[in-house]
Amino acid sequence: MTGVLPSQAIEKMFQRGEITLAQPLVEGQVQPASLDLRLGTVAYRVRASFLAGQDCSVADRISEFEMHRIDLTDGAVLEKGCVYLVPLMEGLALPQDVSAVANAKSSTGRLDLLTRTITDGGVEFDRIKPGYSGPLYAEICPRSFSVLVRPGMRLNQIRFRQGQAVLSDAELADLHQQSPLVDGTAVIEDGLGFSVDLRLPGSDLVGYRAKPHTGVIDLDRIGEYDPQDYWEEVHSTSGRIILDPGAFYILVSREAVQIPPAYAAEMAPYLAMVGEFRVHYAGFFDPGFGHDAAGGTGSRGVLEVRCHEAPFVLEHGQVVGRLVYERMSALPKQLYGAGIASNYQGQGLKLSKHFKSPR
Repeated sequence: MTGVLPSQAIEKMFQRGEITLAQPLVEGQVQPASLDLRLGTVAYRVRASFLAGQDCSVADRISEFEMHRIDLTDGAVLEKGCVYLVPLMEGLALPQDVSAVANAKSSTGRLDLLTRTITDGGVEFDRIKPGYSGPLYAEICPRSFSVLVRPGMRLNQIRFRQGQAVLSDAELADLHQQSPLVDGTAVIEDGLGFSVDLRLPGSDLVGYRAKPHTGVIDLDRIGEYDPQDYWEEVHSTSGRIILDPGAFYILVSREAVQIPPAYAAEMAPYLAMVGEFRVHYAGFFDPGFGHDAAGGTGSRGVLEVRCHEAPFVLEHGQVVGRLVYERMSALPKQLYGAGIASNYQGQGLKLSKHFKSPR
């Protein structure tokens, strides 16, 4: 088989010992084309972000960079601007023909909670070589809000693949002809391009900007927080906004995206030359996202945007990212949004699930 492994194949990996567990699986942890990873019981506050490097273990590097360790058993606050390393409850013993890629979950990205996976011998974040055997760690850096975490929380996720699964531009164009991937002209170049919407119908509200001084967010509390305490509304009547250096924004794509059931997708950054900003925090799109087979009619992509060194003018319709589509090795037994807890099916401009609906 070649392609991204579906939920039923992931479940067989547990049976074969290719995924190891410190605690039994919990309901909803296996997604249509990915596995949610869970925080363990301790966090290490470290001086700086790091990779283990070839032939080195993460444990050895922790001994170099650790400042102090935090027991998460009864919950603990990870402070804004600090870097933490948390051993995960899942480990891997991958076959030689299976690789993996990790990414932040949607709600994690929308909180500007930078979360990346590292491994023993790793030389890249979030990329795990075929045949890797060893523990997994989450590097967590809260950028906008301090957060309260507990063991078992799921901040990132992992996807497994066999062989080369990425669709070429020609294959992607053919797929769009058979099953429209966006509600309009498809811009296809190294994936499916998507642009920012700064002219939302019936409103001049185009996004949200994180406030610099806020309270702690308990990640277990859903629909708990008033957006006004954490976010400033961003309005525009001109179809343009100016991004401030260092600020974090929630915006939305102009295109309504669909992921057909036999495919998965990953958000990738666009060319760095188009501007001094980043649009890439939570990157997995599961089979069925926005698709009518899973109760969707196209879902907008929420854009988590951070501006870098200089103020930057962002224009309506500007291409800011791309979706890379991959084949599934088999149809998942359940699609995103079809009878499972999928918070963002059919979404538009939307904050993370921790916030009340804006008034």
